[in-house]
Amino acid sequence: MLNLLFVVIVSYLVGSIPNSIIISKLVKGIDIRNYGSGNAGGTNVFRVLGWKWGVLAIVLDAFKGALAVIVVARLYLGSFPFPNVTPFDDFTLVQIICGITAVIGHIWTVFAGFKGGKGIATALGFLLTIITIDMLLALIVFTLTVSLSRYISLGSLLAAVSVPLILIVRENLFGVDIPGYHTILPFVTALTLLVIYTHRKNIDRLIKGSESKISFVKKNNR
Repeated sequence: MLNLLFVVIVSYLVGSIPNSIIISKLVKGIDIRNYGSGNAGGTNVFRVLGWKWGVLAIVLDAFKGALAVIVVARLYLGSFPFPNVTPFDDFTLVQIICGITAVIGHIWTVFAGFKGGKGIATALGFLLTIITIDMLLALIVFTLTVSLSRYISLGSLLAAVSVPLILIVRENLFGVDIPGYHTILPFVTALTLLVIYTHRKNIDRLIKGSESKISFVKKNNR
């Protein structure tokens, strides 16, 4: 039990690393939370500092999710302390728990007053290691949406919603045997609802037509 608690805490701390705040302070000497939407996430870095730094922040945030699953979960050496009723082996279940904990750490980071990003990139990094094909298809949804609309928030929302739908369609319509489908689907659905919750202000702005569109031109902010 203590070993599981240890990897959960480490995963949370890894997810809590505020890459966007660090980048904004190193690049411009500013706190990204005082600019743009005020969110400490890659999308806001994209808007305020330009696409290169925004992409870097997003990649680093995705890396946090992957790191929790690939590295931190391997620090778990014991047997699962509760009855494992999932089709996954104990280690895979620990990986899922670590990935979700990293997402929670990103959203509610201990290093920035529990006000972090919105969890999309970290969830992407985590889920790419578990359901790779489904996440690659969701990335296509994100890319097409952002390319056509210039709204990263809309792309993030549609990509998040598409993941459980893609799982359902591949498993039930195309007959693809997705390992642990009946277990991973509730996890993914819960993450999708969490993403929708963290984007509630964006949804309101999208409805009102006041959401900011992204640009690939670097902005100078003082």
